[in-house]
Amino acid sequence: QVQLVESGGGLVQPGGSLRLSCAASAIFFSSYAWGWYRQAPGRQRELVATITSEGITEYADSVKGRFTISRDNGKKAVYLQLNSLNPEDTAVYYCNARKGDGSPRYASWGQGTQVTVSS
Repeated sequence: QVQLVESGGGLVQPGGSLRLSCAASAIFFSSYAWGWYRQAPGRQRELVATITSEGITEYADSVKGRFTISRDNGKKAVYLQLNSLNPEDTAVYYCNARKGDGSPRYASWGQGTQVTVSS
């Protein structure tokens, strides 16, 4: 059973920055693409950033140019740097590995980390 542990969220003013971390116990961590997802109140969970096993990154249009995803295979960790935050970025952020069809690999999610952008 893989464990996903997200951290680094908090309350930040508009325009501020945060760095999220995800620690994964997955055996084949380095072989998988990984993604950061978020879920705002009353909305479906959405994918915001992906990094492949080769380090290729993709972003949702809403965060492109502001968020940066990275990974450290040695630490089995995935990171998300959030810059120029705005209130619309308020959500619980989760990480998960991604399958080839883009769907989350693991059915069991971590607890997530809350990001609140407010003045």
